[in-house]
Amino acid sequence: MPAGAAAHEYLRLPTALVVVPIFALANAGVDLRGGVMAEALGSSVTWGVIAGLVLGKFLGVGIATFLAVRMGAGRLPEGVGMGSVFGGAALSGIGFTMSLLIIGLAFDASSDLGRQATVGVLVAMALATVLGWTIFKVAARRWGEETADLPMTLDSPVDPEVDHIRGSEDAQLTLVEFVDFECSYCAHATGSWEDLHKRFGDDLRYVVRHLPHHPHGPLAARAAEAAAKQDMFWPWLDFVFARQHALEREDLIGYAAELGLDVEAFIKDLDSAEVAARVERDMASAAASGAHATRTFFVDGCRLTGSYDARTLTATLESSRRGARTKESQA
Repeated sequence: MPAGAAAHEYLRLPTALVVVPIFALANAGVDLRGGVMAEALGSSVTWGVIAGLVLGKFLGVGIATFLAVRMGAGRLPEGVGMGSVFGGAALSGIGFTMSLLIIGLAFDASSDLGRQATVGVLVAMALATVLGWTIFKVAARRWGEETADLPMTLDSPVDPEVDHIRGSEDAQLTLVEFVDFECSYCAHATGSWEDLHKRFGDDLRYVVRHLPHHPHGPLAARAAEAAAKQDMFWPWLDFVFARQHALEREDLIGYAAELGLDVEAFIKDLDSAEVAARVERDMASAAASGAHATRTFFVDGCRLTGSYDARTLTATLESSRRGARTKESQA
């Protein structure tokens, strides 16, 4: 780490916890000796400032964000929950520079009202800090909001009764890919199955889940599940990924005929609520797992970050296999 960056990291914590609070207190310009604090705490002006900064900002920012999300006017960033929103709303009451400026404009800073309002700002800073810290702790404990980073673990785990599995169901290694039939990158990645299977053999199983986000993706995903109803998911996947340029409804029905499917049953399933729910299940899994676009892979339940080329997949699977064998030998 460069010397400048190291110094920055070293000074960041004492600056935030010591220097800035001292600056705030000094900038307030209020002598708290001589009973000023006790007098201010008995003033309605002081408590009005405290209520505005602590409760006003907490409720105003938090509820406004909650309503905007519920009404569809916006959405939270991925990895951020409402607990984090209300924690951040509480912490917004810490800001003091603009508050002190307004006090200076509204009152004479050296007047009794000015001193009382300034004490209110300082008390509000402490209370807002405690309230925000408490909310973040509760959100982490009760709702699992420990970080705003995207989830790294596959949710839900692979279920042989539901998921599409290529290879042995009891394989030691599991590679899960979220796909969109209109995604050209997905076509390249799924085509590497043969190479991976040659290398890992029965130690590897490959699982596909849907994450349609291109225009024809949702319909193509439902078509794949309609084919799966006739035990033709994997032939369908290989066939359709080679024909990504044509994914209209008529094209998909034509592919069903070419593959020898019962076309009438295929069309019925294509439009069924059951098939739509099956695709939505995978999409919910993607959202819960931190997969927001294709290509996204999970190796043994952990999201793969960085490159997704065959070499990286192979290296990651090899590392996972070595780790599994080490655990077995230590057991």
